[in-house]
Amino acid sequence: MNRPDATNAPSPASSPASDAATPVRRPIKSFVLRAGRMGPGQARAFEQHGAQFLLPYRPELLDTPAAFGRSAPLILEIGFGMGDATAKIAQARPQDNFLCCEVHAPGVGSLLKRCGEEAIANIRILQHDAVEVLTHMVGEASLDGVHIFFPDPWHKARHHKRRLIQGPFIAQLVRYLKPGGYLHLATDWAPYAEQMLEVLSAEPQLKNTAEGYAPKPAYRPLTKFENRGLKLGHGVWDLVFVRV
Repeated sequence: MNRPDATNAPSPASSPASDAATPVRRPIKSFVLRAGRMGPGQARAFEQHGAQFLLPYRPELLDTPAAFGRSAPLILEIGFGMGDATAKIAQARPQDNFLCCEVHAPGVGSLLKRCGEEAIANIRILQHDAVEVLTHMVGEASLDGVHIFFPDPWHKARHHKRRLIQGPFIAQLVRYLKPGGYLHLATDWAPYAEQMLEVLSAEPQLKNTAEGYAPKPAYRPLTKFENRGLKLGHGVWDLVFVRV
């Protein structure tokens, strides 16, 4: 499903004299860019609807009223996969603006197609690493909510460092939430759910809205992937925390 963004910042730059001897540390990404194949409808969606719904990444604060054509509560979604749930949530909540980040072109094309065909006016899409979007384009205490649904669990122990939900990332993320703004996570991988709950519970600026995991909020639809898993007996865990 959703496979979002980087968590670790690069190390400080070394001096020119030591550059040749000291390898440069790269940020650890929680996604891997794969050469996904776009269908013809997804490719056409970039041409037909990109100008309306697709925003360019720029390292400067985004003028959200100008981008959406209105002022409204702003929800950031990190890693929307193919965009089915995103489209349904935006349609169910027309009073909110949804700024949606995804790095994989087929998913972006799929959501562009939905936005164009179904006239979903309250979505704007950035095909870029959400951590960089947060750092450079989103103002502090400007988000009313953040959605991160089914991020890559990176099952193998040696890959756990790639998981998006880590303490440093959450500490960064809460700076962009308004007081009272919410963070909604969902996963179908029990060990990752446990890590998510531990990390969010340890952040002093966040408060759990439930005793442990939360009931699935009504606005989050069941995806085909999720329905298939539930029929096979797999669990799904939602977490909803608010900034205090």
